[in-house]
Amino acid sequence: MTSDPQNEAVAPEQAEAVNEPRLWIDKGWTARVIKNEDDDGWAVEMILDGEPEPALVGPWTMGRDKKNPKPLDAFAFSTLVKTASEVLRRHEQHAHAMLHKTLSVDTDDGRIDVTLDIVPDEDDPYALLGAQDANGDELAKVRVGPEFRFNLASARAWIEDEFRRPGD
Repeated sequence: MTSDPQNEAVAPEQAEAVNEPRLWIDKGWTARVIKNEDDDGWAVEMILDGEPEPALVGPWTMGRDKKNPKPLDAFAFSTLVKTASEVLRRHEQHAHAMLHKTLSVDTDDGRIDVTLDIVPDEDDPYALLGAQDANGDELAKVRVGPEFRFNLASARAWIEDEFRRPGD
């Protein structure tokens, strides 16, 4: 009976933890102490399982001999996981903020929240311009081109034009 090498591979979440002086793998993260390319020191990189690039790269402490890096330990790994997770969370928040914008416009009928949700499609980028009343009820939603300039003046003009698609 022959074995299938693909079935023998251990899934990342099932992999046993590795606790070596320069390599720790646990909780979906890999911490690796590497030579710092910018100077004679050391750096540590944190890679989330399945990601091609490190989420965090930072300086690492020299050991007592002032030549080799200080070994990784449980406390350092835990701190690195927390820091790298925070970096990823902030990156996701920034990406979300770049693609989803909201303005509030005061009208005679009350406050209207106008949103612009950008869809960064490589072949056909566009955005959805939406409006909600103060209760969160949708008043309108139209597709606009990627060149649409979203600001208070354009939002107010869209409302005053009874939510007709800009440019029509």
